[in-house]
Amino acid sequence: MRTGREGERALPFFVYGTLRPGEHNHDLFLRGRTAGEEPARLEGALLYDGPGYPYAIEAPGTVVGELVTAAPGAYGELLRVLDELEEYGAPGDPGNVYERAARDVLRADGTTARAWVYFAAPRVAHELRARGRLIAGGDWIAWTAPVRGDAVGPDPGRA
Repeated sequence: MRTGREGERALPFFVYGTLRPGEHNHDLFLRGRTAGEEPARLEGALLYDGPGYPYAIEAPGTVVGELVTAAPGAYGELLRVLDELEEYGAPGDPGNVYERAARDVLRADGTTARAWVYFAAPRVAHELRARGRLIAGGDWIAWTAPVRGDAVGPDPGRA
């Protein structure tokens, strides 16, 4: 487990797209590696539709997701796997697709938690702001539900 500067701390992860419970990357990358998952939201961000997955961009708005805590002993591997999935190499790397940043997220009970959030890298964010499709309401699952044929509206199984 990494420690030291905030950039090195073992923080939980805020996931807002295909890593959310019920989505395909959740099963592939998170199953068996988490100790807890709870509803949360990120203030100060907007969500844009990407090619099969969303991008968060820092801007006035709200993104809906889950706060994911790594299972004991799984943090280092989970961080490595998620950085690879999100094509994040290092802060400011021009090859990054996403940038990982520590931000406060709001739990359902109103408390905050510091968490890693993967934001669109600057070059990607610039393109999305110019030509991207904003996801109304900042909720990837609600946005993709009609495409998947899910019932539109809140899922009673999600708290």
